[in-house]
Amino acid sequence: MTDDQLAHTIDKYFKFLKTDNMNPVTLYLESLAPSGRRSMRSLLKISANIFEFEGDLEQMPWPLLQYHHIAQIRSTLQGNRKSANTINLTLSACRGVMKACFNLGLIKADQLMSINEVKRVRGKKLPSGRCLSKKETKALITVCKRDKSISGKRDLAMIVLMLATGLRRSEVVALNMGDYNTRNGELIVMAGKGNKQRVVFIQTEPRRLIKLWLDSRGRELGALFQPINNQKSINRHMTSQSLYDLLKKRSIEASIDKCSPHDLRRTFVTRLLESGIDINTVRQLAGHSDIQTTARYDLRDEKEQRKALKSMFFSL
Repeated sequence: MTDDQLAHTIDKYFKFLKTDNMNPVTLYLESLAPSGRRSMRSLLKISANIFEFEGDLEQMPWPLLQYHHIAQIRSTLQGNRKSANTINLTLSACRGVMKACFNLGLIKADQLMSINEVKRVRGKKLPSGRCLSKKETKALITVCKRDKSISGKRDLAMIVLMLATGLRRSEVVALNMGDYNTRNGELIVMAGKGNKQRVVFIQTEPRRLIKLWLDSRGRELGALFQPINNQKSINRHMTSQSLYDLLKKRSIEASIDKCSPHDLRRTFVTRLLESGIDINTVRQLAGHSDIQTTARYDLRDEKEQRKALKSMFFSL
């Protein structure tokens, strides 16, 4: 690109930003589920920092990026020893913004095609998180049952629901009373990843424990799980962070290793696979689009390896 072409592109972009048109960063981020926007914005910020751009992401002249710029992002992140997953997500975020640039008429097709030719990084990271043992899940449930307050009933209902359905924490806190059929245990998940809705079914015992919470909460419409103040529920949605914090608190009270909401999801998937449920059915129950994602949640291999080593030493 010549100096004149460069100046023309920059001038065109900033004139574009002064209009009422949506900028490419906003257009891309708004195409994502709300739960994913913060992390992808963070990755875009990392990309901008590589080029020492310190302004707002929306003000960065994205249409100037070429193949070698995206390749530089990949190379820099590899040099910083970022995981393959982080690097590929960053490349995906940049491609998303550049596709938005194309859709807005800011770049031509050959530039976008060239950028898309930057290869993903191959690699496999160790499984993150953990699967709770049956002893740990029992301890977690028991400590909530011993708490007879309204908080104890709410926390018990949320933990049991996650163990019984594998819902993501963003899905749990977004639930409304109208999403739950108390007669047959059918629960409509409206805020699934990628804006995908699905139906899950809650078995008898979890439904009984959820009913204890609803008896204290009341049956009025609004958020299914609510913040509590002075032993009274407030009819608004909890935050994902508050769910994370309450599980951390209950883990300490149960004297088990710290666990996250996503660990309960991993436990759900692993338990199903241990029970002999085929992986495609598990994929559907977990709300995964790709069966490879479900496979990454399967933490049985580690347990089998430990068992094999234990039997080996017993035979010496």
